Amino acid sequence: QVQLQESGGGLVQPGGSLRLSCTASAPIFTDETVAWYHQAPGGEREMLATLTKRGTVFYTDPAKGRFTMTRSSVGNAVYLEMEALKATDTGVYYCNLIYRPLPWGQGTQVTVSS
Repeated sequence: QVQLQESGGGLVQPGGSLRLSCTASAPIFTDETVAWYHQAPGGEREMLATLTKRGTVFYTDPAKGRFTMTRSSVGNAVYLEMEALKATDTGVYYCNLIYRPLPWGQGTQVTVSS
């Protein structure tokens, strides 16, 4: 079964930037719609951005204007460029397919704090 692995998180000051990566064990992202999710401490997992197999990206309000989702040409990775980070962006970030979800990866922790 295809596995997902997120990386790129860390501690960043408010206003800073990070680039998250989600790597799949097979080049599935050109054939599937994939999303990035954010789970704040004690909160539910919430969708941030969705990338269709045609390459169209949709953002939810927390991500609009600050985050950019892209995909590798090979189709085995998706990325989330995050700018102007706020304390409310703190949490664990995951990726997964929309229509045929895979087992969740461990996520990558982002902490926005001064």
